[in-house]
Amino acid sequence: MTAISTSWRRVGLAAPTWLVRHAGVLAVLLLIGLFTTARSDVFLTGPNLLNVSQQIAVVAVLAAGLTLLMTAGGIDFSLGAIASVAHGVTAQLIVAGLSDGLAVVLVLAMGAVIGLVNGAMITLFNVTPFVATLASSTALGGAALLIIDGQSVSIGDHLLMIGFGEVLGVIPVLVVIATAVCAAVGALMRWTAFGRNAFAIGGNESAARLSGIPVVRTKLLLYTLGGLLAALGGVMLVARLGAASPGAGGLHLELTVVAAVVIGGTALHGGSGTMVGTVLGVLLLGVVANSLNLLQINPYYQDVALGAVLAVAAIANHLRARRT
Repeated sequence: MTAISTSWRRVGLAAPTWLVRHAGVLAVLLLIGLFTTARSDVFLTGPNLLNVSQQIAVVAVLAAGLTLLMTAGGIDFSLGAIASVAHGVTAQLIVAGLSDGLAVVLVLAMGAVIGLVNGAMITLFNVTPFVATLASSTALGGAALLIIDGQSVSIGDHLLMIGFGEVLGVIPVLVVIATAVCAAVGALMRWTAFGRNAFAIGGNESAARLSGIPVVRTKLLLYTLGGLLAALGGVMLVARLGAASPGAGGLHLELTVVAAVVIGGTALHGGSGTMVGTVLGVLLLGVVANSLNLLQINPYYQDVALGAVLAVAAIANHLRARRT
């Protein structure tokens, strides 16, 4: 990062902050893209890039909520399970005869309530976030299977606009939703008092409380927002698949979301993070998965790659924090 800053100064320009901060992720993303392009003629084609963008849309929505929460020093390991429950409930409500709009609204409200319950356990009863959300994840994971009775539940031609619709005949609606959510959360973090309060709480909760910041209320809102966005991800998931099925969402989705946020540079201890970094982290994981598929590499290596990238990102974040 120092080399990049020096190079920009030599030509009389100031290096953009986001470029300096996320130079490592950008470099890895570029190298993987170049390597895959050299080995596969399909990688840089329009259909493949659109496919990648659709695949990472749900991850991006969940990661947006987790980024904001982690800047405040929180963590939520139940987001994947909330998405899994949401996608099952959405399917069952539609099968029961509810309109698409009403089913989506009810599911989003359900996700917000689950997030609020998680926040209440943590803020009002002082349960460690890891324990509280892990307990929720376990319970919700079982509930997700019970809701669909362990079988696939088709929604037919419902939610087609969300799952397969396009804006301007080119951009998938799923990508538009994910982009809008990430942009909104990024603006919330950068330009609102609520976002500044989240950073302050993550930096030093005791000092934030003494400064008059409503710590409990802010945390409750953060967990509620995280649950709502996870439910939105569940709706997007069932719309894209056309059915609710066992195994959708869950722990693997949650680990991918956490990995994307950490790779993007959000500190696990709070007080630091950007949506630009999270989006780059989501893109990196999506490109890695796509590259492994195109190069016909054993899919089990995807989890190996995910773990390795996460470990490197965590070490890099620690070293950057020490320098800071």
